[in-house]
Amino acid sequence: MAAAVRCLGRVVIQHQRHSLSKMAPLYPCSVCVQVPNRHFAAAMKPSKKTKKDAKEKVSNEKKDDIEKIKSYPFMEGEPEDDVYLKRLYPRQIYEVEKAIHLLKKFQVLDFTNPKQGVYLDLTLDMALGKKKKVEPFASVLSFPYPFASEINKVAVFTGNASEIKIAEENGAAFAGGTELVQKILDDEIQSDFYVAVPEIMPELNPLKKKLKKRFPKLTRNSIGRDIPKMLELFKTGHEIKIDEERENFLKTKIATLDMPSDQISANLQAVISEVCRHRPLNLGPFVVRAFLRSSTSEGLLLKIEPLLPKEVETKEINKEAA
Repeated sequence: MAAAVRCLGRVVIQHQRHSLSKMAPLYPCSVCVQVPNRHFAAAMKPSKKTKKDAKEKVSNEKKDDIEKIKSYPFMEGEPEDDVYLKRLYPRQIYEVEKAIHLLKKFQVLDFTNPKQGVYLDLTLDMALGKKKKVEPFASVLSFPYPFASEINKVAVFTGNASEIKIAEENGAAFAGGTELVQKILDDEIQSDFYVAVPEIMPELNPLKKKLKKRFPKLTRNSIGRDIPKMLELFKTGHEIKIDEERENFLKTKIATLDMPSDQISANLQAVISEVCRHRPLNLGPFVVRAFLRSSTSEGLLLKIEPLLPKEVETKEINKEAA
């Protein structure tokens, strides 16, 4: 057994010598060849993209898009087809009658609610000169053609028993004197509008922070002695006010789409006339831009110049009032 193992060992050794003798000519002894142990290359780490690089890339892409849009010349005239590229045509400005007609047409084509609301979006120039601005305002107006089905709740402040009775007879939701103050602070009483007689105003000061813009003011016609007239205005009146976030923007509902076009136009004119009261006309146009839209349509840019009150007209009105 031992002899067999020794014989096998000699065979293996001779085989190894024979193999090395054949490989020797490939690697001469005079050359030192180092065979690498690693047969692959290490992957490079990707460079980290900073936020600055990402912002620059986005800004460059936007610039390229803007340049592409600018490179397109506007087409002459109005588009002939219903489907067209907006960037090839300047934004169209519509007369009020044409804009209302298009909104009604959109409703039929889109199969939307025919009684949906019609809205007016106004961009205003709030500058008064010398770094002064028009303060954000809210006012109430009576539409020539009312469309609201609900009647507003109105609270009347007066300490006179006969005036309280008159207020209740004319539809006041609440009527009373200082006893209403604490109830309003405790949220026991809530109204859409609040009106008052002049004598009780000093006693209503605790409500200023609570009511904010709904606090009775002369400029809003919510302080006066003619209680039935104030109730008539505020029960059916519509409130318009400046947007709290965008202080030069006002949007309001002016009609429903199923109303006749002339009624929608009259309500639109009433809103613009009321808005323009809050800034002197000699400073230039108060309304910079106006869009008319429905609940489901795009905004249509209106030709605003014919709708703005003229300074001559206001002077005549002031003379008649005097």
